[in-house]
Amino acid sequence: MPRTPAIDIPAPAPLTALTLQQPCPTDATAMWRLVRDARDLDTNSPHFYRLWCRDFAATSVVARDKATLCGFVTGFTRPAQPDTLFMWQAAVAPRWQNIGLARHLLDALAADQYRFVECTVTPDNTASERCVRAFAHKRGAPVRRQPLFSADHFPVPGHAPEVLYRVGPLTR
Repeated sequence: MPRTPAIDIPAPAPLTALTLQQPCPTDATAMWRLVRDARDLDTNSPHFYRLWCRDFAATSVVARDKATLCGFVTGFTRPAQPDTLFMWQAAVAPRWQNIGLARHLLDALAADQYRFVECTVTPDNTASERCVRAFAHKRGAPVRRQPLFSADHFPVPGHAPEVLYRVGPLTR
């Protein structure tokens, strides 16, 4: 499968060393490993990531330092809300954490094609909350929060509730 062209969006140093592209199925194993090794993310099956890279590549982005996958953001649009990007999952390799890579990936993915970005965040996931708030601040957009699913909605004991974050309308 041919590789998609790089996504051209200005990056702060040291993020300029990275290439951003749409994922392809060959990225799936590295994506799965990033999530598995993060330990605080819900790990989907390797098959899930391969299908995601095939079917939702246009609404996802990966970052590479040469041939090494450094991070990714996966997303999708709901048919009822085509102007809204739902960020499904973001993962960043330890070496690239705490420098704004996840926010940069989200910024590149959202570009100028969506009016809103949504995601769910568990109350203890401060890294994701910081990422969403930094993205909103850069875009000059409000952030609205509301409970979406309580812990009772999940069949896994101890699963935290999911809070819906809605950013927008987005500005440049």
